[in-house]
Amino acid sequence: MLHRVWTPRRQVPIAPVQPRYAWLYVVGFVQPETGATFWLLLPRINTTLYSLALAEFAQAVGAGTARHIVLVIDQAGWHQSRHRQVPAGITLIPLPAYSPELQPAERLWTLVDEVVANQVVPTLDDLVERLSERCRTLRTMATLIARRTTFHWWPRLASTKE
Repeated sequence: MLHRVWTPRRQVPIAPVQPRYAWLYVVGFVQPETGATFWLLLPRINTTLYSLALAEFAQAVGAGTARHIVLVIDQAGWHQSRHRQVPAGITLIPLPAYSPELQPAERLWTLVDEVVANQVVPTLDDLVERLSERCRTLRTMATLIARRTTFHWWPRLASTKE
């Protein structure tokens, strides 16, 4: 992902890069209207780990027979796999193919990336620490998250008034 950097006029910006192949995946869930988020850091992503992420999310938000959650997902392979396990109380709604701009969670990644953009992170443990702290910080920024992720056409929360 490209990020803007400041440089003197007519100078090419230099961003140090250290090519390595240790990976870390950030999985994020967002309720656009409230800005509530749920984050997981995973060493890799596949159908099994995605199923575990869904289970963790379902448990954290109390999804089940008494509370139903609808998740809008893109068409990543692990989202669509017939081997994935979807917990009770969770319904997955896929977006059309090649339409990430419709996914509210896509607007979270620039906020997550801010702590590591244009920087060399010495170790994977340092990356985990930076991203963990960033995700904890983002959980406290619900108003900013809601402004970024609520689309005018997005369904509103159902009223809980009786």
